[in-house]
Amino acid sequence: MDEDIEDLLPALVALRRDLHAYPELAFEERRTSGVVAAALREYDLEVHEGIGGTGVVGLLRRGHSPRMVGLRADMDALPMREDADRPHASRHPGVHHGCGHDGHTAMLLGAARQLARAGRFDGSIAFIFQPAEEGRGGAREMVRQGLFDRFPCESVFALHNWPDLPAGTAATRPGPIMAAADRFDIVVRGRGGHAAQPDQTPDVVLAASQLVAQLHTIVSRRIPPTQNAVLSVTRMSGGRSHNVLPASVELTGTVRSFDSAVQDAIEQAIHEVAAGVARGSGATIDVEYTRYYPATVNSPEHAQLALEAARSAGLEAQVAAAPAFTSEDFAFMLQQRPGAYLWLGQRGADHAAPLHHPSYDFNDDVLARGVRWFAAVAQMALR
Repeated sequence: MDEDIEDLLPALVALRRDLHAYPELAFEERRTSGVVAAALREYDLEVHEGIGGTGVVGLLRRGHSPRMVGLRADMDALPMREDADRPHASRHPGVHHGCGHDGHTAMLLGAARQLARAGRFDGSIAFIFQPAEEGRGGAREMVRQGLFDRFPCESVFALHNWPDLPAGTAATRPGPIMAAADRFDIVVRGRGGHAAQPDQTPDVVLAASQLVAQLHTIVSRRIPPTQNAVLSVTRMSGGRSHNVLPASVELTGTVRSFDSAVQDAIEQAIHEVAAGVARGSGATIDVEYTRYYPATVNSPEHAQLALEAARSAGLEAQVAAAPAFTSEDFAFMLQQRPGAYLWLGQRGADHAAPLHHPSYDFNDDVLARGVRWFAAVAQMALR
């Protein structure tokens, strides 16, 4: 199979760079899903489109076993400008494959082609091409629309390129691997008034400032030191004039955690802190708290299988020392089926930019490694 992968690489690089040049945002991946569906048909797979909006599933059957494994890649890009002079740079202003989903899609297509030609397994493999990973919950939507009812996978696997690791390495761990992602939106309201007469109206700027300071004590003072969590206020907006006390100030922020009990405690603490500041300032404070991505939690058995497949694919496999505080909507699939999520090292001399950076580009040197891992983990899961 390795010789076939080397023969495939030029076409795979060209495909990846084509996807990079024409990036599409969440639930708008019509061209991308068309490219994916056409390639899967070329490989003689059974193709199902429109799952979760623009999602595509390719099904490869072999032998007589009813067992099925799922392999997932995300397809969407980010709403950001690409800042790089390269031949395959984005043709769509303000849209950039700054997270490497173009590479993930290309690697899973490569694995579909290789397994269709030379795979050794008894059962079925569902190649899941998912829309809208970047904050829009495409995995959740695929699940809602019956992904695992139509394709009853007994386990499911995914990878993400990881610039923190050098090319040629891979890592994962049992248990949490990526954090739950929550969002809070807070509005501090008063009456507004003249800045020279602060005694006549609640000072919502002062109240909001006190609230920010107290919110940032929640993790350090209310969560046990043995638990991991992050709370960050990321936006504060209010007022337009130097001599007017505004009637309202808006705050936005994010919470990241790995344990549902910690998640509950932080949400409750935010409401309690807001209520206390409201009482002390005379302002009215409204809190909206949204849990949009759960923690990504690997099954210990399948994390071990993912590492075994990485070694089989020629990668230096290691157990990750700690999970990441970034989030991943593959979590919704792992809530339905056991499986594992792997970090694939991609850092090289010319590929040091972090994820979500304007100059980021996927490292094509790791395409073959990803193809080998996808193929290996599917065959091992069905052995």
